[in-house]
Amino acid sequence: MPLPEAAAFCGACGGAERGFDAAFAPYRYEFPLIELIHLLKYGGEIATARILGTLLGRRIAEHGRPAVDAIVPVPLFPSREARRGYNQARELAVFAAAPLGLPVLSRLARRVRDTAEQARLPAAERRENLRNAFDLRARPPPRVAIVDDVLTTGATAESLARVLRAGGCRRVEVWAIARAG
Repeated sequence: MPLPEAAAFCGACGGAERGFDAAFAPYRYEFPLIELIHLLKYGGEIATARILGTLLGRRIAEHGRPAVDAIVPVPLFPSREARRGYNQARELAVFAAAPLGLPVLSRLARRVRDTAEQARLPAAERRENLRNAFDLRARPPPRVAIVDDVLTTGATAESLARVLRAGGCRRVEVWAIARAG
């Protein structure tokens, strides 16, 4: 939802307890972004990541220096990444990081369970689908931004944020190209 100027949370969040501190998704999940995201995610059009990631990075930069030390893309399960040939979140993160001068820690987190694709699940099942789905390979920096393509219920970001916090992160933001729902 749009954020009123003086509000700390949008109407959907209303200050609800989350594993992450803030979320930024500058666009709505609608035409033409749906088509661009689908080309990247399902159509093998990896070059689309440059457009979308650069848009995200520039929109974040418009708000000044972000309060994070690094970017952590949402990891895919290894067999899914092998089938696709790349991780769309990592590709987006690389281009979002460029105008911000931030490192992308694409190997910090990993998906340890082959979960069902979130887009195919009803909202009520998404959180359970991601329980214990991620772990860390190393200690994270104190402040990170999780990058993904679309923010819907926040279940993926929530699951990864909790793992990052358990690993020592003090601040976790979520950045996505678009907000669905």
